[in-house]
Amino acid sequence: MERVRLSFPADDVVHRHPLTVRITDMNYGRHLGHDALVSLLHEARVAALASRDLREWDLGGYPCVAADLAVQYQAETRWPDALVVETAIPAPGRKAIGVYHRILREADGATVATARINLMLVDPQSGRPVAIPAGVREALAGAS
Repeated sequence: MERVRLSFPADDVVHRHPLTVRITDMNYGRHLGHDALVSLLHEARVAALASRDLREWDLGGYPCVAADLAVQYQAETRWPDALVVETAIPAPGRKAIGVYHRILREADGATVATARINLMLVDPQSGRPVAIPAGVREALAGAS
């Protein structure tokens, strides 16, 4: 299967979040584990949304769920490396918000990983996806 490289939309960066690799983030290969990376991405995403006065659990009256996640690794990182997670949010689609992350190792600027997560807002009663509310679009408008 051919691998398609994720393209990070640098023009849509809305937030940069500093993090440090913790000893508990290490896997048996002695580098940042996938499960820990997903948690670090979540922390950076929540901070990026908060910088726009948005909360994952209440985006225009609806909670969001992860519809899919793609991660591509470019370099290893280990404890106690300092990282910066850049978050980019292009204009949302009708029912999905694409959030991109680029994880950089602060010491040398190397890209550790690139990720994309698609968030969908759901009606808590029916569990069905809903259209992105205008207020959420407006809050994210500075990202595009």
